[in-house]
Amino acid sequence: MKEKKELRFILAILMVALLTACGSANETNSDQEDTDSGESDQALAIGQINWAENIAVTNMWKVILEDKGYDVKLNNLNMGSTMKALENSDLDASLEIWLPVQDANYLEKYQDTINFSDATWYDKAKVGLVVPTYLKEVNSIEDLNKHKELFNSEIVGFDPGAGTMEVTEQSIKDYDLNFELLPSSESAMLAEIGEAVKREEPIVAPLWSPHWVFSKYDLKFLKDPQNTFGGVEKIHHATRKGFEEDYPEVSEWFKNWKMDDQQIGELIDYVENSEEPLDGAEKWVEENQDLADEWVK
Repeated sequence: MKEKKELRFILAILMVALLTACGSANETNSDQEDTDSGESDQALAIGQINWAENIAVTNMWKVILEDKGYDVKLNNLNMGSTMKALENSDLDASLEIWLPVQDANYLEKYQDTINFSDATWYDKAKVGLVVPTYLKEVNSIEDLNKHKELFNSEIVGFDPGAGTMEVTEQSIKDYDLNFELLPSSESAMLAEIGEAVKREEPIVAPLWSPHWVFSKYDLKFLKDPQNTFGGVEKIHHATRKGFEEDYPEVSEWFKNWKMDDQQIGELIDYVENSEEPLDGAEKWVEENQDLADEWVK
């Protein structure tokens, strides 16, 4: 009888231990699910285009958002792929939309499937064809045909599909230019500009401000009497549908974001002159923490 009582006591202890273990496992699984859900909610995918100012601002926001606990992935895409990814919700945001002219084609095509913010982060952007300042005889797009031999009838371009490239194609039509637009990449275009300036040779290319290249070389925008490139451009951001509901805090931060010539110029310089873009962005954010705090208040 004593042995039976001891056996029942041992079995009772084992049962309690088993139930306690199951309960702990359930709590652990529940905690893990909550953690995984929280991490998923904090993940953000931002499109990055291989343009100097885009690399600068996307890395800047990666620093700011990760300081706030978000996990930010930068996806390298061209402009057309960026728009498609936003439409399909494969991206959460794109930080560089030039309006009213340069990216008007994307606004028209995707305005029902992508959120184009009314807020702007830079309000003094300029786009057009540029030549070195030593070309005294070329001051307007209208002058190009008269001097087409100087340029070998070529406009050195960058990424095919970029809004500015499409506007440049339109300028060829508007001004009846006997020129061909040669697509490449921003880095290749800038390299050609650098080589031409070094040799004091003619070159014409589509460019935009803000851009570090204007602080390195003496370049001038050609007059645009037909206003094909538009006047002052403003830079907006765009997000996927549902982003404001999923990330109301970040959505407000993007709308608060404003930069002037000095701030964007310094940021680009820091990023361009660092071994890794993120290192330059971190340095800039550290030195401009008060400004960043204004955006994320």
